Amino acid sequence: MWAGVWFVDYIAVGLAGFLGAVTRVFLGKIINTWLGWSFPVNTLIINLTGCFALSFFLTLTLERLEINPRLRLAIGTGFLGAYTTFSTFAVESINLIRNQQVWPALVYLLATPLGCVTLAWAGSAAAKALVRRQTVEEEPLES
Repeated sequence: MWAGVWFVDYIAVGLAGFLGAVTRVFLGKIINTWLGWSFPVNTLIINLTGCFALSFFLTLTLERLEINPRLRLAIGTGFLGAYTTFSTFAVESINLIRNQQVWPALVYLLATPLGCVTLAWAGSAAAKALVRRQTVEEEPLES
């Protein structure tokens, strides 16, 4: 019984992870094609949006929307875990330094963690505001 339950969790995370990874590559290529920069802005944008999305999703589903824990695991760990790219961030940072692009490396090394933490906070705050707004709208008006 236990192995079957765990197996379904792994399948859910794996399938969602596949979709998150494919989304990351697809958007990364679009961003690179659109901007054409040598700076790894595609990874920065994906990390920033991933931090916002994960924080927003978890806050909303833990505080307002009741969803199946397996779905939360699939979306949070699977899709968004595969979508964000901190390992790529580390390698690209090293490559910028190795290529003697010190200022771009410094900007990238500072912008990514600060921006991700800021957008994770913003995602949580946006979800909380949405919950508060819906709660106020649901309360009956007194005559």
